[in-house]
Amino acid sequence: MVRGLTLLLLFQFCGEFISRMLDLPIPGNVLGMGLLLLGLMTGLVDIKWLEEAAELLLSNMALFFVPAGVGVMVYGDLIAAEWLPISVATILSTFVVMAVTGKLAQKLETPEQDNVD
Repeated sequence: MVRGLTLLLLFQFCGEFISRMLDLPIPGNVLGMGLLLLGLMTGLVDIKWLEEAAELLLSNMALFFVPAGVGVMVYGDLIAAEWLPISVATILSTFVVMAVTGKLAQKLETPEQDNVD
Protein backbone atom coordinates (compact mmCIF):
# COMPACT_ATOMS: atom_id res chain seq x y z
CA MET A 1 0.00 0.00 0.00
CA VAL A 2 2.88 2.36 0.76
CA ARG A 3 4.22 1.89 -2.78
CA GLY A 4 0.81 2.68 -4.27
CA LEU A 5 0.31 5.84 -2.22
CA THR A 6 3.87 6.91 -3.00
CA LEU A 7 3.30 6.42 -6.72
CA LEU A 8 0.02 8.33 -6.65
CA LEU A 9 1.62 11.23 -4.79
CA LEU A 10 4.67 11.15 -7.05
CA PHE A 11 2.52 11.43 -10.17
CA GLN A 12 0.51 14.25 -8.60
CA PHE A 13 3.73 16.05 -7.66
CA CYS A 14 5.11 15.65 -11.20
CA GLY A 15 1.88 17.03 -12.65
CA GLU A 16 1.96 20.01 -10.27
CA PHE A 17 5.62 20.64 -11.07
CA ILE A 18 5.02 20.57 -14.84
CA SER A 19 1.92 22.75 -14.55
CA ARG A 20 3.71 25.40 -12.52
CA MET A 21 7.02 25.37 -14.39
CA LEU A 22 5.37 25.67 -17.80
CA ASP A 23 2.63 27.98 -16.46
CA LEU A 24 -0.07 25.79 -18.00
CA PRO A 25 -3.79 26.46 -17.51
CA ILE A 26 -4.30 22.74 -16.72
CA PRO A 27 -4.35 21.81 -13.02
CA GLY A 28 -1.38 19.79 -11.87
CA ASN A 29 -3.49 16.96 -10.48
CA VAL A 30 -5.10 16.50 -13.90
CA LEU A 31 -1.66 16.38 -15.54
CA GLY A 32 -0.58 13.90 -12.88
CA MET A 33 -3.53 11.65 -13.69
CA GLY A 34 -2.60 11.87 -17.36
CA LEU A 35 0.97 10.90 -16.55
CA LEU A 36 -0.30 8.00 -14.45
CA LEU A 37 -2.49 6.89 -17.36
CA LEU A 38 0.53 6.98 -19.66
CA GLY A 39 2.53 4.99 -17.12
CA LEU A 40 -0.21 2.37 -16.92
CA MET A 41 -0.66 2.20 -20.69
CA THR A 42 3.05 1.79 -21.37
CA GLY A 43 3.50 -0.80 -18.64
CA LEU A 44 5.93 1.31 -16.60
CA VAL A 45 3.45 1.16 -13.71
CA ASP A 46 1.81 -2.12 -12.75
CA ILE A 47 -1.81 -1.75 -11.71
CA LYS A 48 -1.23 -4.24 -8.89
CA TRP A 49 1.05 -1.69 -7.23
CA LEU A 50 -1.87 0.75 -6.98
CA GLU A 51 -4.79 -1.54 -6.07
CA GLU A 52 -4.52 -1.38 -2.27
CA ALA A 53 -4.03 2.39 -2.21
CA ALA A 54 -6.92 2.91 -4.64
CA GLU A 55 -9.22 0.71 -2.55
CA LEU A 56 -8.31 2.67 0.57
CA LEU A 57 -9.02 5.99 -1.10
CA LEU A 58 -12.27 4.78 -2.65
CA SER A 59 -13.54 3.32 0.62
CA ASN A 60 -13.04 6.70 2.29
CA MET A 61 -14.28 8.83 -0.58
CA ALA A 62 -17.01 10.46 1.53
CA LEU A 63 -14.29 12.31 3.43
CA PHE A 64 -13.23 14.09 0.26
CA PHE A 65 -16.65 15.77 0.03
CA VAL A 66 -16.31 17.45 3.43
CA PRO A 67 -14.42 20.52 2.06
CA ALA A 68 -17.10 21.05 -0.59
CA GLY A 69 -19.81 20.85 2.06
CA VAL A 70 -17.97 23.35 4.24
CA GLY A 71 -17.62 25.65 1.23
CA VAL A 72 -21.37 25.54 0.68
CA MET A 73 -21.93 26.43 4.33
CA VAL A 74 -19.37 29.27 4.29
CA TYR A 75 -20.75 30.82 1.10
CA GLY A 76 -24.42 30.21 1.96
CA ASP A 77 -25.29 33.91 1.65
CA LEU A 78 -23.74 34.19 -1.80
CA ILE A 79 -25.48 31.01 -2.93
CA ALA A 80 -28.80 32.32 -1.60
CA ALA A 81 -28.32 35.58 -3.51
CA GLU A 82 -27.41 33.82 -6.77
CA TRP A 83 -29.63 30.75 -6.50
CA LEU A 84 -31.30 31.14 -9.91
CA PRO A 85 -28.18 31.17 -12.12
CA ILE A 86 -26.62 28.42 -10.01
CA SER A 87 -29.75 26.26 -10.34
CA VAL A 88 -30.10 26.85 -14.08
CA ALA A 89 -26.41 26.07 -14.69
CA THR A 90 -26.61 22.94 -12.55
CA ILE A 91 -29.74 21.61 -14.27
CA LEU A 92 -28.59 22.44 -17.81
CA SER A 93 -25.11 21.01 -17.32
CA THR A 94 -26.60 17.83 -15.83
CA PHE A 95 -28.78 17.29 -18.88
CA VAL A 96 -25.94 18.11 -21.28
CA VAL A 97 -23.66 15.59 -19.55
CA MET A 98 -26.41 12.93 -19.58
CA ALA A 99 -27.11 13.53 -23.28
CA VAL A 100 -23.45 13.45 -24.31
CA THR A 101 -22.80 10.35 -22.20
CA GLY A 102 -25.85 8.60 -23.67
CA LYS A 103 -24.89 9.42 -27.25
CA LEU A 104 -21.31 8.33 -26.67
CA ALA A 105 -22.46 5.07 -25.06
CA GLN A 106 -24.76 4.38 -28.02
CA LYS A 107 -21.94 5.10 -30.46
CA LEU A 108 -19.55 2.81 -28.60
CA GLU A 109 -22.11 -0.01 -28.29
CA THR A 110 -23.26 -0.01 -31.91
CA PRO A 111 -20.94 -2.11 -34.06
CA GLU A 112 -19.80 -0.55 -37.30
CA GLN A 113 -21.85 -1.75 -40.27
CA ASP A 114 -19.90 -2.48 -43.42
CA ASN A 115 -21.61 -1.12 -46.48
CA VAL A 116 -21.06 -4.02 -48.81
CA ASP A 117 -23.21 -3.85 -51.94
